[in-house]
Amino acid sequence: MAEISFYHLINSTLEEVLPVLLKKTLDAGKRAVVMAETSERLETLSSILWTAEPDSWIPHGSLKDGHPEHQPIWLTISWENPNQATYLFLTDGATAESLEGFDRCFDLFDGNEIASVQAARDRWTELKNEFHDRNYWQQNGQGNWEKKASAGI
Repeated sequence: MAEISFYHLINSTLEEVLPVLLKKTLDAGKRAVVMAETSERLETLSSILWTAEPDSWIPHGSLKDGHPEHQPIWLTISWENPNQATYLFLTDGATAESLEGFDRCFDLFDGNEIASVQAARDRWTELKNEFHDRNYWQQNGQGNWEKKASAGI
C-alpha cells in the first residue's frame, strides 16, 4: 500500500516545486522515478534539474543516459522502475500502471488548468478502491502547502 499525495499547484509551477521535492527525497536517502507525458517534457525537466541549484545539480538520468541502477532519480515517459525507487512522481497527468513497490506517490498537477484539476479528481476517485492512503495538498495564497483532504483505507 502506497501513500499518495496530490499536490495542487496554484502559486508555483512544476518546474519550481519538483526540484524541491526531489532534493528532499535525496536528503531522506530515497530514490525516485519521475514520469512525464512526453519526451520533450522529460528533456525540459532534466534541464531544470541540472540548473535548479545555483552551486550544484540534482543527480538524475534517463534512458538516453543509461545505467539506471546508478541513477538516484530516473526520468521516464514509460511505466518502469529500473532504479528500484520507492518514491514515484507523476507529472502533467502521467499515470502509473501500478504502485506496487512504491512507498509514496506524488501526483503533481496544475491547479490553474480546469482539465488538469478534473483529471486529478478522477485519479483521486479511481484510487479509492485500491486501498491506498490519499492526501490532498493545496497551495494557499502565500505559496505554503495546506492539507485539504485525507482518505485512508
